[in-house]
Amino acid sequence: MIQKLLASAALLALATGISPAAAQSTQPETIVLVHGGFVDGSGWEGVYNILKKDGYQVTIVQNPTTTLADDVAVTKRAIAEANGKVILVGHSYGGVVITEAGNDPKVDKLVYITAFAPDKGESVSSLIANPPPGAPVPPILPPQDGFLHLDKAKFAASFAADVKPELASFMANAQVPWGVAALSGAVTEPAWKTKPSWYLVATADKMIPPDAQRAMAKRAGASVVEQSGSHAVYVSQSKAVAELIEKAAKAHAK
Repeated sequence: MIQKLLASAALLALATGISPAAAQSTQPETIVLVHGGFVDGSGWEGVYNILKKDGYQVTIVQNPTTTLADDVAVTKRAIAEANGKVILVGHSYGGVVITEAGNDPKVDKLVYITAFAPDKGESVSSLIANPPPGAPVPPILPPQDGFLHLDKAKFAASFAADVKPELASFMANAQVPWGVAALSGAVTEPAWKTKPSWYLVATADKMIPPDAQRAMAKRAGASVVEQSGSHAVYVSQSKAVAELIEKAAKAHAK
């Protein structure tokens, strides 16, 4: 079946005067959106709608957020199914996932949305081990059966302060348990060392300190934009997030 499809594509290319290789090289990139801890992929809806309206192919990954290995495996399946090259976009813990999964040869760009961007051997646990003095402390409850939740009463203030109250309340009550094991998952080789990257710093983030975001972005050599917004900036400021992703899509890979 695959051979027949390839043959058909080759015939079409010949008929239009385009070589099969050229036809492959002009195939549009697919944008793959990867969520972080405590949430699922539905939070990307606003960004997804903008990107689709602008003509992009978009896939949303539903990570189990159980272990880094599991989440990378799910993301790599989405990469394998995508058409053409892939732009990987990660929010929060999703940044760890794209840093590892981004080594896939189909991935040529990375976009971090107020996300962790670990170096080799680093994990969420190691990155948050020594918070700067005065940094907000996320209201993470003690683990239950190996999973973490945020205090529902404090969820909006810490995670989604600029999201409409009714939606922030829904997000708090629809939390996805985040596996403790996922936090200790260490990156083996950071994709940002070989792939161009972009980073959106959320300046009012109370989950990942903005200065920590800036430091990780600088270390990764990312192109940085700053946006007033909470940790849920991808929900509250969908347009700004989509604009950065589209900027990456239009840039020439190194």
